[in-house]
Amino acid sequence: MNDQRIPLTLLTGFLGAGKTTLLNEVLTDATAGRVAVIVNEFGEAGLDHDLMEQSSEEVILMQSGCLCCSIRGDLSNTISSLVGRKNRKEIEFDRLLIETTGLADPGPITQTLLVDAILARTTVLDGIVTVADAANGPKTLDAQFEAVSQVAMADLIIVSKTDLITAAEAESFQSRLRTINPSAKLIQSHKGKGTSKHLWNLNALKPKSTKPDVVKWTLGEAPKLDPLENISGFAPAQKLSIPTSNHDNRIGSASIVLDSPIKDTTFDLWLDTLIAMRGKDILRVKGVVFIEGVEKPFVFHGVQDIFDPPVLLEDWPKTDTQSRIVIIGRDLSDSQLQSTLDMLRAPPDDKAPNFKFINPYNS
Repeated sequence: MNDQRIPLTLLTGFLGAGKTTLLNEVLTDATAGRVAVIVNEFGEAGLDHDLMEQSSEEVILMQSGCLCCSIRGDLSNTISSLVGRKNRKEIEFDRLLIETTGLADPGPITQTLLVDAILARTTVLDGIVTVADAANGPKTLDAQFEAVSQVAMADLIIVSKTDLITAAEAESFQSRLRTINPSAKLIQSHKGKGTSKHLWNLNALKPKSTKPDVVKWTLGEAPKLDPLENISGFAPAQKLSIPTSNHDNRIGSASIVLDSPIKDTTFDLWLDTLIAMRGKDILRVKGVVFIEGVEKPFVFHGVQDIFDPPVLLEDWPKTDTQSRIVIIGRDLSDSQLQSTLDMLRAPPDDKAPNFKFINPYNS
């Protein structure tokens, strides 16, 4: 059964990182499809009037076929109004993109999308995108914990303004971002060009999601190894210096891979305990899980104590029965998060799953 809900992308980013540039790229890109972009103010979006087809007080139709809508009061009401007009055939769009204000924490907005009964029924979170500029990004991460939260919660991190710094500085910044959020996809952008195609289909909560897509969404890209690095075996490995701050250290992450299916009671106990003990500090938890007695795995995702309905993966290969789970938390160390995952290793009754930490990217 196909999910008829409208995919929704949340766009966050550092101040001055280039969100407006990216928005204009989306609104003028005819290949992006019919996207309804929700901004705070039309004036702040910097729209090119020569590219406008029609304009009203609330909605602007671009020549590309995209819509631009400003928030009128409550975000929930704005989205509901757009969806209602779509259902009445007054406007047409295939997906939604919401621009957050400044250094807004994406957590509360994400919770609204999951909790609001109307929004949960009509829209589905397709991904969280964070724009981080490499020139001023290190100082922003040092000064603003909200920026660190944006990076930690992202499915996709777009690194802008790398042309303003050296290659070594850019790599150091990107390594810092990967340390905060190892599972996010990371790309570079030059003035937003060619970036819009990467914004969509980030979420693996779909019945037809493939194994590579689910593994990348859950655990991130497999590390790229240089086959010629230290080929002689004599030179010590060169470690990149990655500066961090107290804000970075407030973010912890942990993951686990289990070879055998998990008892449903064990999984429920783990999840209930996690939510009860530290729910408000869990920025994101996601994974693919095999439950005993169920042939296919399901993929799940949650923000703090709110979770999407789990989705059964229809096309998962029969040869792979590994469960993979990752947690990103606030004011929780990596070891604390790992200890919560250890509950999955020891069911309350007799037999613990046969587990071991292995390379989760093996096919």
